[in-house]
Amino acid sequence: MSLFALFSLALFFLCSCFCFTPSNGASDPIYESFLKCLPTQSPQPDPTISTIVYSHRSNSSAYTTVLQAYIKNSRLNTTSTPKPAVIITPTKESHVQATILCAKKLNIQIKIRSGGHDYEGISYISSEKNFIVLDMFNFQKVDVNIATETVVVQAGAQLGELYYRIWEKSNVHGFPAGVCPTVGVGGHLSGGGYGTMLRKYGLSVDHMIDARIVDVKGNILDRKSMGEDLFWAIRGGGGASFGVILSYTVKLVPVPKVNTVFRIMKTANENALELIYKWQLVSSTIDNDLFIRALLQPMTINNTKTVRASFVAHFLGDAERLVALMTNKFPELGLNKEDCIEISWIQSVLFWTNLDYNTTIPKILLNRHSDNPSFLKRKSDYVQTPISKSGLKSIFDKLSELGKVGFVFNPYGGRMNEVASHATPFPHRAGNLFKIQYSVNWNDADPKQATNYLNQTRVLYSFMTNYVSKNPRGAFLNYRDLDIGVMKGTGKSGYNSGKVYGEKYFMGNFDRLVKVKTVVDPDNFFRNEQSIPILFKKSTGNSRKMTTLV
Repeated sequence: MSLFALFSLALFFLCSCFCFTPSNGASDPIYESFLKCLPTQSPQPDPTISTIVYSHRSNSSAYTTVLQAYIKNSRLNTTSTPKPAVIITPTKESHVQATILCAKKLNIQIKIRSGGHDYEGISYISSEKNFIVLDMFNFQKVDVNIATETVVVQAGAQLGELYYRIWEKSNVHGFPAGVCPTVGVGGHLSGGGYGTMLRKYGLSVDHMIDARIVDVKGNILDRKSMGEDLFWAIRGGGGASFGVILSYTVKLVPVPKVNTVFRIMKTANENALELIYKWQLVSSTIDNDLFIRALLQPMTINNTKTVRASFVAHFLGDAERLVALMTNKFPELGLNKEDCIEISWIQSVLFWTNLDYNTTIPKILLNRHSDNPSFLKRKSDYVQTPISKSGLKSIFDKLSELGKVGFVFNPYGGRMNEVASHATPFPHRAGNLFKIQYSVNWNDADPKQATNYLNQTRVLYSFMTNYVSKNPRGAFLNYRDLDIGVMKGTGKSGYNSGKVYGEKYFMGNFDRLVKVKTVVDPDNFFRNEQSIPILFKKSTGNSRKMTTLV
């Protein structure tokens, strides 16, 4: 063999090694499949579409930044937490359409994230092997029209941005939604949405008048084209079971120029138990302009375990009227005018999230990362009959015994009693005195700590069985809790397992949600661990038909 031939052969083997030997992380089939598919499914040519696709193998630094940016629960941000194969961050509606069509074509699960305040992380974590995340954070536009008293807000905007844009246009308009400004609009509104104006104006979804959604076929629908059944379903039934919400149109509500807030704290030695007992009796029947949240937290003072009760209020009016009202209806709390702070509605938003409410320009509400994520767990319940003093004594003792987990009590009544339980998928209306949020936060990444605190929430939840709603025991969708059940299967088994959590979240509205889901997404493409299931499908020759519920 000639020297030239030997050189050529050596070069061939060298090239073979470089060109065909697999390298670590070089192959990323799901990422590459989406890069190829997205341009073919986009309604119009878009040379920038590849820039919205992130993979932990192909652009790991950017991928990690995007993934972690909106994780608000550190418990779900560990090396062992399941990660999406791809994250797609659309900037145009056509990007959303193309992503849905490609995920469907490639047969891969899609998770939809709008803000990250997702207590169980089901918008960015999956029990399925391969999944992608469609992260809507670029959809941030908020268009306020004071003349029509409406707002068109995109699903990736945060509540703080919504409130700020309203404040820019008016100091006598507001919107009834959550107290945390970094909550994403998409999930908050589609799950119900509530805040300190709950008793005056009801839920966020009670003021939704239109929406834009991308369905499983990639069609963009508004209220007229989606029909009233689907529009009903996404007003409290969770949007991610039915499609990808692009935006909502909501009606503003009037707020006074002068609002009043207060925070009063009492320990067990300062009659906290008696005050909580009286709070139960008056908080749901007092003037609709007043919302008083009660918090119970175990603590240690001078080496002695105790429980502290905090009463935090928002009143749509001035301090003089509030003090007169409280003196008449709840004199035991001992509210004085000195306890009250008169502020504007936008300042009340800052007060409730423990931000500086004295500022004249509340730009902190535009900060998408003004909070500091911690490790946390939440659960929920509804109370329909006042808890006796002896029952409260047992609860106080249990809180002290456990040592960490606490309660947030949110009063109902008022407008919540006036809206029918079937008007929206959110069913927890008349008959409920207050909602309980079980709450525990910690900052230690030690798994033993997590196990301890998670166990405390479950022990306390079990302990509360005799004091809360029954048949079924209610739960709030926006306080996601995988302890109460997860989806198993997509047919009959899917319906049966879905009913476990579905009836807790939606009660008598669950079956209607299932029927809507079956019509708009018959193959259960939009699914997660607690999504709305479809009706059981049985084979009939070469076709399939939906059976009735069994």
